[in-house]
Amino acid sequence: MSASGTAAAGQVEHMLRQVTPGRYDAYEALLQALADGRVWMLLWHGQAGSPDAQYGNMEVDGLGYAPCVTSAEELSASGWTRAHEVVAGADVARALFPDRWGIWLNPHAPGGGVGIPWPDLRRIATGLDRMPAGPLRLTEPAIEIPQFYALLTQNAHRTPVVRSLRRAWVQPSLGAPYLAIGLDLYDTGRQSVESVRAMMQQSIAAVPDGLPVSTVAMSDDYDPVAMWLRASTRPFYDREAHAGPPRQPGYGYPPAQSR
Repeated sequence: MSASGTAAAGQVEHMLRQVTPGRYDAYEALLQALADGRVWMLLWHGQAGSPDAQYGNMEVDGLGYAPCVTSAEELSASGWTRAHEVVAGADVARALFPDRWGIWLNPHAPGGGVGIPWPDLRRIATGLDRMPAGPLRLTEPAIEIPQFYALLTQNAHRTPVVRSLRRAWVQPSLGAPYLAIGLDLYDTGRQSVESVRAMMQQSIAAVPDGLPVSTVAMSDDYDPVAMWLRASTRPFYDREAHAGPPRQPGYGYPPAQSR
């Protein structure tokens, strides 16, 4: 391994030693070290680089993890006798999170090591600065901003690609809380996304100064905010509900013609 690779691995081990319950800042620094560093993935089956290579697996609190170690020294200390492969942290994050697998660092160590669940691997894969630091506290917004919601609803109704809108108050473990608007769209093509971006820009004018507002795609099966919105909220704007039920035959309406 190169000197830079060794240094990155050393940084992962250094930050791992700082992580304790409640130290979200240290955990966040560990995620950054993993994004820049490497891990030694333990192979349950096959050899490194072979088509049949398969990571080991373990389950903790209902979540799946692939065990790994943080250095050649930790590999030796673990007593692992099967094959392994050295992988960039960002690469293993991209490979595992879509199947909802995390990694577990040094499970052989005193105390059992530290698990990185798949939502945090997703953050590593897509950019730690692009997504809020978990665990997230998600609630219905308590702040009263009727002017913003009214303007947003009006603009959404004028934007045909918008099916519905939901909202959540998001409190990250680190950083400022913010209002999240869940966007459920009929189409996610470039032109549609541009029209929604314009809709939000027109509506943000009604947001009080200092209130952060973000958007989340309801079609994202991996975003924790979108997952919570789907499970726990109802839309505050729903185009199909707004349109009302189909007109039924009756007074003033002819019955449907059979063909």
